Amino acid sequence: MAKPEYTAQIGTTAAPDRYWIKVTAGGPYIVHGSPPVQVAMIGTNESGVSEDYIPGKSFEVKEGMALCRCGHSRHSPFCDGSHLKAQVDLIERASFEPLLDNAQEIDGPALTLTDNERYCAFARFCDGANRVWNEVQMAGVAHERNTLHMTSRCPGGRLMVWDRQTRKPIEPAEPASIHPIEDPAEGCSGPLMVRGGVRVESADGQSYEIRNRQALCRCGQSSNKPFCDGTHASVHFQDGIG
Repeated sequence: MAKPEYTAQIGTTAAPDRYWIKVTAGGPYIVHGSPPVQVAMIGTNESGVSEDYIPGKSFEVKEGMALCRCGHSRHSPFCDGSHLKAQVDLIERASFEPLLDNAQEIDGPALTLTDNERYCAFARFCDGANRVWNEVQMAGVAHERNTLHMTSRCPGGRLMVWDRQTRKPIEPAEPASIHPIEDPAEGCSGPLMVRGGVRVESADGQSYEIRNRQALCRCGQSSNKPFCDGTHASVHFQDGIG
């Protein structure tokens, strides 16, 4: 299946010129455009499986605000200068290639799932129902609905769903927003979930692919910086947000 480049025009109402995030060398994220910042808590069902996001605390925003990416700020999600003393490797190692270039493709009766595991942010919505990799291959409206529900909540955009007839991605329209994730089931804090086609610019001035769903590392331990790779769970990252 031909896979078009995943750009801000897919499932977003944001303009990449208005909203963008600058990754600074050895320092915080500098956010432009003043998108809203609100905690998103991962809510689970009675079986403990991730089901949906629960809105949490909102923060006052301003142009040029600095968000922590070293994992040591005492004023999370904002930077307090702790990176100047913390010995954390904040070098970016993520590829500038389109996410789809290295994605696995799984075809179903009506939908196709693409999966680039390197961008897994360990939110575990994909484990619902029969698990997304099985759901996409099952016929019927209920299975299609399950597949769309799980993939649209994938914070890093690892998972995408495509209409097999139109060969176009199915993405919910998202306004620009930033969400520090809290994960009570794992007892940890997660990445910054960035939604709505917000452009992310590297410290050297190159722009990463503009995507509707991205997860930026804020524990300082990802091997795919500036993006999250799920390491926050294994290191039990705590941001201190009440």
